[in-house]
Amino acid sequence: MLLSYIIYRKAFCFDRELSLEKYCILEGDQYEPIRPHMNEMVDQACALPYEDVWTTSFDGLKLHGNFYAGKEGAPVQIMFHGYHGNPTRDFSGGIPLAVSQGLNVIAIDERAHGKSEGKCLTFGILERRDVVSWAEYAAERFGPSCKIILTGISMGAATVLMASNLPLPENVKCIIADCGYTSASEIIAKVMKEMHLPPKLLMPFARLGAKLFGHFDLDEADAPTSLSETNLPVLFIHGEDDRFVPCEMSRRNYEACAAEKVLFTVPDAGHGLSYIIDHEGYLKTRKEFLERIALLSE
Repeated sequence: MLLSYIIYRKAFCFDRELSLEKYCILEGDQYEPIRPHMNEMVDQACALPYEDVWTTSFDGLKLHGNFYAGKEGAPVQIMFHGYHGNPTRDFSGGIPLAVSQGLNVIAIDERAHGKSEGKCLTFGILERRDVVSWAEYAAERFGPSCKIILTGISMGAATVLMASNLPLPENVKCIIADCGYTSASEIIAKVMKEMHLPPKLLMPFARLGAKLFGHFDLDEADAPTSLSETNLPVLFIHGEDDRFVPCEMSRRNYEACAAEKVLFTVPDAGHGLSYIIDHEGYLKTRKEFLERIALLSE
């Protein structure tokens, strides 16, 4: 019981104040050379005017997002950040890009992050149902004719992929998933192995801790299964030198996807760095994908 609690606290809980730190860029040799550029991007994203918006989760949590107004009648892009992240850091490039294209943007705080309520994160298991809540909020606010793009990075990408087979509003037209993993269990086991801990021994305690203290089942959902049942077009993006979420996971998600799909990988790009390392290729691929499904006119 004690070991399950320790793993629960370590993997699923953290100081939410850390998610408010806008310059909390990942450490490592892949990030240090571009840290000043990334900080400038964060400053640009933080300078954009926004409106605080709220919705309620299926289990009664008050969830927060930043709304950036675009052109009237334009598609709505809902953005889901990564593990221990925040929207203006994780989408420091994506938010200004979408706003510059006239899109309406809702960049959300995941449960237990930022201003959103919740005592723990769940690697997409419960968050995938929050995707439904935010999509319903957008559909109600912007009307039945609005088109919705679901976007996620890292844990946020896995979250929107796991939500792809849920009863989303018909307004949801596609998904863009940057460096998403296959399942909560698989990514946790990978991290344990890298920490020189035995996954086969510890994963049962992680599952028990999730159920006892977080009240969720770590194996309730996974991205490949959800994607095998979706009809939403998906753009998969991944850096080939991702040392946190292996690029192979996006390849497996891509193979499992039953809908229209595109896979864009970037050589030498680390975790979440495809936008920076191959900026032109990223923009071109995204533009062609959105144009093909009539969500971007330029």
